Order: sequence, then C-alpha cells, then structure tokens
Amino acid sequence: MKPPTTFKHISFKNADYGAAEQYLTFEHDEFTMKPTLDKNGQIVPRTGYLISSLNCDGEDFAIACMRSNLKYGKNQRKEDVKSHHYIISFDPRDAQDNGLTVDRAQELGEQFCKEHFPGHQALVCTHPDGHNHSGNIYVHIVINSLRIAEVPLLPYMERPADTREGCKHCCTDAAMEYFKAEVMEMCHRENLYQIDLLNGSKNRITEREYWAKRKGQSALDKENASLAAAGEPPKPTKFETDKEKLRRTIRTALSSAISFEDFSGKLLQQGVTVKESRGRLSYLTPDRTKPITARKLGDDFDRAAVLEAIQ
Repeated sequence: MKPPTTFKHISFKNADYGAAEQYLTFEHDEFTMKPTLDKNGQIVPRTGYLISSLNCDGEDFAIACMRSNLKYGKNQRKEDVKSHHYIISFDPRDAQDNGLTVDRAQELGEQFCKEHFPGHQALVCTHPDGHNHSGNIYVHIVINSLRIAEVPLLPYMERPADTREGCKHCCTDAAMEYFKAEVMEMCHRENLYQIDLLNGSKNRITEREYWAKRKGQSALDKENASLAAAGEPPKPTKFETDKEKLRRTIRTALSSAISFEDFSGKLLQQGVTVKESRGRLSYLTPDRTKPITARKLGDDFDRAAVLEAIQ
C-alpha cells in the first residue's frame, strides 16, 4: 500500500540527536521502529541512500546541535521540542516516467532545506524506497529546532522571533500550508507527478490509521499462512480498519438513499448514528462512545458531499 502522504511533519522531544541520524542510516523495523539486527546482533545499515549535513561547520550533526543548544541555553528541558522532521515522498512512477534519481531528489531536498529552513543545523537524507518497498523515493529533512543565525523574514513566518538568532522554529498550520504549496510547485517545476496537497482528499488517512492497517494486514497474513499450513480455510485476505469499514457502510447507504432522512435511517439499521452540529456531520458506531467526525474520514463524508451524492 502506498504511504498516504507526500509531505508530512513530525516534531521530536528526544534530546539524542544521534538517534535521528541512526534512523536515517540504519534499517529499522517499520512497526516497532527499533533497529534491525542481523544474525550476529549487529545493526543492519541501509543501502543506496545519500545524506548530507548543513550549517554544522564540519562537526557531527548531533554534536553541533548540542553545542548550539548549550550556547543559547535552549532545548534543555524534557518537554522542549528538540528537532523537526519533514518528509517529502515522491510518486513511485517518477523514477521510471520522469527520470527522478536519488541524486536529484537529494539535490531537491538540500535546496528545499536551504530555502525554507535557513539558519538551522540540518540533515538531509534521501532513501531510494519507502517502508513497504512501493518504489517511493523519500527525502528526509531533520532540523535542530534552534536557529543559529539571523535570517530574512519568509512568507510562512508569523512572529519577529521566527527570524532571530537563538530562537526556535515553529511549525504552524499556516507554515504547513505554505510548505505543501512549495512542494507542489517544486514537482511542477521538475515535471514530476503530484497531488493536490491543499484541498484535502476523499479518503483522509491519518498516519495512525495507515500504521494500524499495515500492522493489521501483517498479522492477518501471518494468521492465514498458519491456517494454510494446517490445511484450514483462510480468513478474508484484506484487513480493514474500523474507519475503512465505516466509510464502506456510509457509501453503501448513500448509493441508494433518496433523502438525508433516508440516508440516516439506512445507517441506523447498520448501528451507525449520524449527528449534525453547526453544519458538520459525525458518525457514531456501536463500539464507540465518541463519534468520528466527517473531517477525519475524508471529504466524501461531510455534509455538502453527502447532500450532493443524494441529489
């Protein structure tokens, strides 16, 4: 299954900056995120990747970050965000159809980092494949949250502190919208495949749901392998998350509903209650006490889309 995002951000409070570099350069289990060990108990290095550091003055990234933190007296508390991890994942077809290489992706990542995170110590690392061997080329950009130089005011910056030396990077919703637009522009400029990162999606798959599906599918595959070995019939071969089941139930009700009341009634027959608050829909399933909002399911399940489908 292809990862659901083409640009994402993760903030880390881990004071061990070396852990970020270890993740980028050594194989890790995609579920536990622990390093993969060979038969001799040694960590397995990744292959085919490229990595570079920026604004570290020739020092190791971790040492440079810790030195700067001490200099400015920042990132000393446990609750402080120590680093930000941005990931750009390119379409799997770009390598074959558009000639995207790991080298070119690394160049694009370094350029993106210099333009949008100036004054930050950074690691830029490009992997030739995603977690699930889907063919995606991934660019990882890890920056120290602390800024070590005065920088110009960029369009996504909202506060005077966003440009100052000794202050910290802040990833706001507005910043993410700006970064997504910049990624789309980069793909357009490079003649690469792209999706609209700014206008939502019909099925909105969160990172949490993505990994729940991956883990569930892996467990189901193992169980079916055991059943097959024992000569027993397998279970359904495709794992569905609770949200996937709910999306399917809603779409089934929509396919034959002639009014919103009819739609609500059909869902109620399946144990799903539709709630509306301030023009927004949410769906309560029998196994939950808190409804799931349409926004968390995708654009196809909000009030406007439901009414359009019925009409």
